[in-house]
Amino acid sequence: SHRPDYRDGEQKRDFLYVKDAVRMTLWLAGNADATGLFNLGNGSARTWLDLGRSIFSALGKEPSIDFIDMPETLRDKYQYFTEATIDKLREQGYRDDMFTLEEAVRDYVVGYLAPDLRLGA
Repeated sequence: SHRPDYRDGEQKRDFLYVKDAVRMTLWLAGNADATGLFNLGNGSARTWLDLGRSIFSALGKEPSIDFIDMPETLRDKYQYFTEATIDKLREQGYRDDMFTLEEAVRDYVVGYLAPDLRLGA
């Protein structure tokens, strides 16, 4: 990290599993009363380090993470924190639980990547 208020790997993102994004989108498409613009997200920011550790865990391996410098062209543009506000979606009636980061990573790694089930494989 090139900001003193964020340690390496501690930048945060609102990671959203594609299965949740599809489920939300289909729900919105099927509910005529839900109109306007909606933020889609998990509603909870997690660190890149959390993501990395989740991948190692899904693979049954001890984490081994090295950090590299942020490319200079991105340093002044990079967003260190993103988190979707999904209150409007919830207020319109969307009640489904979402995958946690760990559940989503495990589902994707174990269910698709490890057995070579991804598209184009």
